[in-house]
Amino acid sequence: MSQGDAAGRLVRPFTLTGGRTRPSRADFTLITTVTAVHPQPARAPRPQPEHARILRLCARPVVVAELATALDLPVSVVAILLCDLLEAGRITVHPPRPVTRTPDLDLLQKVRDGLGRL
Repeated sequence: MSQGDAAGRLVRPFTLTGGRTRPSRADFTLITTVTAVHPQPARAPRPQPEHARILRLCARPVVVAELATALDLPVSVVAILLCDLLEAGRITVHPPRPVTRTPDLDLLQKVRDGLGRL
């Protein structure tokens, strides 16, 4: 990678977010599931190229970490772009399901027994 490529790479995320450094909402974690709304709202303006890429990738449910990897962008930048899409009504967000607080005692017993055999 040339020095020019590295410099361009540093500027690109900043320009994608319009200079914003933080998402406007706290809806997005690494494991938040995002899905594009079908059909897209008629009143919504045509999406920017990165927004359109996200919508294509979200045709079926996908987690934020996978989106960031597919887009080759930092998660923080993807979260800002996802906020834009959520506020425009173009995506739905499903937070991760909470982990049950009661442990599965049978599973823990099997793990303990397995570790004891090592």
